[in-house]
Formats: sequence, C-alpha cells, structure tokens
Amino acid sequence: MYPTEYRYSKEHEWVVVEGDICRVGITDFAQEELGEVVFVELPEVGQTYQRDEEVGTIESVKAVAEIFTPVSGTVTEVNTELEDKPERLNDEPHGAGWLLELRLSDAAELDGLMTAAGYEEFIAGDDA
Repeated sequence: MYPTEYRYSKEHEWVVVEGDICRVGITDFAQEELGEVVFVELPEVGQTYQRDEEVGTIESVKAVAEIFTPVSGTVTEVNTELEDKPERLNDEPHGAGWLLELRLSDAAELDGLMTAAGYEEFIAGDDA
C-alpha cells in the first residue's frame, strides 16, 4: 500500500528523493485520521527549515494538524493546486496530493526515516 521508494516519518509524512530534491507529503494513514481536508497552509518558496520543524497546517472537518518537515532543506516548490483543491490530500496522498519540495541540506537525515515496511509496522502498533 505504501510506495517502497518513499521514506516515512513518525509524524506520518513521506519523502521521495530525486537528486537533491525531496518531495514531501502526508501518508494515507494521516489523511484517513484527519478526515475530509478543507484547507492547507503551505510555506513560502525560499524558506529554510530544519528537520522536524513545522512548515504548515492541514485543516479538516475534524481537526487542524501541523505539517512537519522530515528532513532539513530549503523550499523550492509548493503544491499550489491544493489551494483550490485541498481534497487532493484525501484522494491522492502519495501522488497529486504532495505538499512541498525541498532542496535537501543533509542527506544523512534520510537514514533516520522508516522504510515502507517499517512504517506499516509502526502504524499497525500502538505507537502511531
């Protein structure tokens, strides 16, 4: 169910890397927990963040959740389509519902993230 080429955080974000650019989104598990997404606030391009720093929020009919970056880097792009279609996070959390892209500043941080199998074990346990 979870793409094997992605890495996952305990905060339920995913990262896929191409060169030094990381695309970040929330997992299917996260969007299910949130319910129907109605608004997404994303960071500005050019902002620099450290790993685990808050970069935005997702508002659903049930709750407001913070978005944390699973790796350090500088925002190179945000998914502006989510401004008009926040439901993309529910429909395609591992695809068109991506949140932002970062220029990775420390590739070693990727080693601290879970594989798809590790993430599936994590959400199946009591730690999720």
